[in-house]
Amino acid sequence: MSDYVEVELSADQVSATTVVEAEPAAVFDFLRRPGNHAEISGDHSVRGSMKGPDLLGPGDNFGMSMRIKLPYRVTSRVVEYEQDRLIAWCHFFGHRWRWELEEAEPGRTRLRETFDLRTARIPAALRLIGLPAGHRGNVAKSVRNVAKHFR
Repeated sequence: MSDYVEVELSADQVSATTVVEAEPAAVFDFLRRPGNHAEISGDHSVRGSMKGPDLLGPGDNFGMSMRIKLPYRVTSRVVEYEQDRLIAWCHFFGHRWRWELEEAEPGRTRLRETFDLRTARIPAALRLIGLPAGHRGNVAKSVRNVAKHFR
């Protein structure tokens, strides 16, 4: 497994891509379990799952305990879903965390996480606090954390 991560930044999005040593179905199964999100979190702001299904599906709501300086809770909803290829969720403010998967070759998955402001309710406010650029390191660490899980 390579530790190589490609990061792309635009005015509305930041994405990180790497290759994971596992089939897309296994990686997707790992991503769609809220109980794994603390392990995945690149900035360690996700502390654990609180409520909702163990396996996310289209339209599911799920709660997470979070901490950025102070503890808080957030409820998100799955807003994009294609089995073994795509899952994305957002909370009240509308910006999305999207995971895209494709087979790189047998037994390997190209994995991409995107923090996306295009659907945000208040994108100007998020840009004022330095997003999406401020999440460059977080998305890179998140995809590395998923890859590390499958080593």
